[in-house]
Amino acid sequence: MEFAFDATFFAFVGLVLFLALVVYLKVPGMMARSLDDRADQIRNELAEAKRLREEAQHLLAEYQRKRKEAEAEAAHIVAAAEREAEMLTAEAKKKTEEFVANRTALSEQKILQAEAEAMKAVRSAAVDLAIAAAETVLAKKADGKVQSELFGNAVGQVKTRLN
Repeated sequence: MEFAFDATFFAFVGLVLFLALVVYLKVPGMMARSLDDRADQIRNELAEAKRLREEAQHLLAEYQRKRKEAEAEAAHIVAAAEREAEMLTAEAKKKTEEFVANRTALSEQKILQAEAEAMKAVRSAAVDLAIAAAETVLAKKADGKVQSELFGNAVGQVKTRLN
């Protein structure tokens, strides 16, 4: 049997030497350590990511709680403002009604006063007219004796009223 040293044989020998060298230099151990280190690094990154996610969820929950509190406070402020506006409106309406009532009462009082003054003026004018008419009638129908009696009676009535 003859061995022919051909290229396949040398390739096989080169491969065996290469594998022996790789095992001798402990390349598989280095690769395993490198892969283990990389796996540890990935585990650490995953743990950090998980921690950051939990922290983000906690912050999100806190901000949602704060937002709800702010919305509730805003609703409370709006409700208080609406109540205050209703109170102010009611107060303004009441004051307006009071003002109108006072003005109406004052106007009615002025009207009554004007009516009373007009009645006095009419009465005074009627009395003056009646006196003038009586004087005219008495002057035409009464003689000197009747006029002096009437004058005397009038003076007597004035004196009794003054006393």
